[in-house]
Amino acid sequence: MLGQWMRPAGMAGRLATMAVAAALTLAAALPLPARAQDVPPPAGPIRVAFIDQLSGPLANVGEIFLANLKFALDDANAQGGVLGRKYELLSYDNKLSPQASLTALQGAIDAGVRIVFTGASGSPVVSALVEAVNRHNERNPGQRVLVVNYASLDPDLTGMRCSFWLFSTEANAAMKMRALAEFARGDRGMRKVFLLNQDYTQGRVWAALGRQMIANARPDVEFVGEALHPLARVKDFAPYVGMIKASGADTVVTGNWGQDLSLLVKAAGDTGYALNYLNNSGGGAPGTVAAVAQARNARLTWVAEYMPNGDDAALNALAARVRQTPAGEYFAPRVLIAVQMLGEAMRRAQSDEAASVALALEGMQYRSAVGEVLMRKGDHQLLMPQVVSTIAPVDGKTVKVGVEGTQYGFRFDGMTPARDLNLPSLCRMKRPAGA
Repeated sequence: MLGQWMRPAGMAGRLATMAVAAALTLAAALPLPARAQDVPPPAGPIRVAFIDQLSGPLANVGEIFLANLKFALDDANAQGGVLGRKYELLSYDNKLSPQASLTALQGAIDAGVRIVFTGASGSPVVSALVEAVNRHNERNPGQRVLVVNYASLDPDLTGMRCSFWLFSTEANAAMKMRALAEFARGDRGMRKVFLLNQDYTQGRVWAALGRQMIANARPDVEFVGEALHPLARVKDFAPYVGMIKASGADTVVTGNWGQDLSLLVKAAGDTGYALNYLNNSGGGAPGTVAAVAQARNARLTWVAEYMPNGDDAALNALAARVRQTPAGEYFAPRVLIAVQMLGEAMRRAQSDEAASVALALEGMQYRSAVGEVLMRKGDHQLLMPQVVSTIAPVDGKTVKVGVEGTQYGFRFDGMTPARDLNLPSLCRMKRPAGA
């Protein structure tokens, strides 16, 4: 039968043969229908991880940063996400431990996370995570990860220990002390200074910077004592207050945060000892305003990228929205800025691959809620304004709104623009091939 079909008789047969041949030729030229396994799956969510303390004595600080991060990601998702994809947040409790942080990091990587947010646990945790990410990225170029630090102030993170895979959106301790030194220049009530800090990298750096920068701004000031104490383990600061009082100090330079700051202020207030405090960012942490209000004779001056309850309408509108979340009164604009800049970097790179995002992010100038900011290319340190404010009683003029259920709020005492915080960096960044 096949032989007969191949030898059709007459013109009609020849035409039929030609039609079949043409059809076979066209079919051969057309692409084959895609098999199910050849069709790439639709892009899933962009998974990011939060790794910080959610238990223990400083859990409330971690919870506030988690709430700020969730707010920022929800805001981005409400605007359509990035590259047609939504963010998905995975949170991990590191129990304030570097080792637990590394376990969380591995779990996050296994879950497909490529961006990790951290910082509230301090520089030991951030350093451990960055070192692990450096090794992971070198061994797994197809699964590289970025780390975003939103809270640790250690200058070495973007200095001697800088990494291509780390971006810091919090001003470092040197930048914050520069802003406070400018405040100290005009503070004639400061005559004798005691340095009291937590016994870890950030605390020791804050003490050293305080001694150096305040002395430069106020050579007439006398440093009368210095002490370190364990992080998050002191329940009664009365012995330390006794040391400070014996020194005759009127001002304490302290990088304490969380309960270590609140309990220190409370202990001094309980003795009736009037003290001024120069602090990095703990003034915006839960419990601090209440402690100052209870002490009554304390004055705590601190520095951050904005002043809560200030006169900026756009910032106040954002803060009002944050108050409707678990973050409550504690808005950290730098977390929102970090998410916004990452999103912009992904759009510019048209990718969420870590190296591509890093290259788009470094050197980026961005108009943020706190003004123009710049991600320095050389060390991945964000430059942004730093506002000095003091926790003080509501007076209807300089302090208009009380917080934490008290009649104490924030008084504006100065602002150092980003350009004046562009301090030298010791970073010698090792960049991946081709970057």
